[in-house]
Amino acid sequence: MAKTAALKRPAKAATKAGPKPPAKAAAKAAAKPSKSTYVLDDQIGFILRQVWQRHTMIFARDIGSNLTPTQWAALSKLVETGPCSQNQLGRLTAMDVATIKGVIDRLTARGLTETSADPQDGRRLLVSLTRAGQQLAEKTAPLALAISKETLAPLDAKEREALLGLLGRLR
Repeated sequence: MAKTAALKRPAKAATKAGPKPPAKAAAKAAAKPSKSTYVLDDQIGFILRQVWQRHTMIFARDIGSNLTPTQWAALSKLVETGPCSQNQLGRLTAMDVATIKGVIDRLTARGLTETSADPQDGRRLLVSLTRAGQQLAEKTAPLALAISKETLAPLDAKEREALLGLLGRLR
């Protein structure tokens, strides 16, 4: 009788090894790629990020590490507008309050911008370019134009105009 019981146990073990439990089958099914309609490579945000990465690589190569794209945006906007509040400058350059504050703090530490009391509202500080900031902006502007041109170089003139027009509508 002991022999019969021993023979039956391996048979039961073999039965347990047969069909997979539902949890393992579900895990295997989850590992297979799904037929999702969302393809990352086709998404506007992903494409824009890749284009931005290419643009910033060109910027860093041509401008160098002494000036970031956000710092350049602040300097160039100050050339356009003249002195303005830090808050207004942040809005004009699409930077949040914390980012524009950090940018201006770094530019001021380098002697490129300065702050002064607003004569019309003593509670407000105006940010303006120093002479060194103005000179750097004038020196950098042709490089920045060349960077934009290189970023758009794969497109012909009509495509560049269309792209910029369409992106402007998405702002």
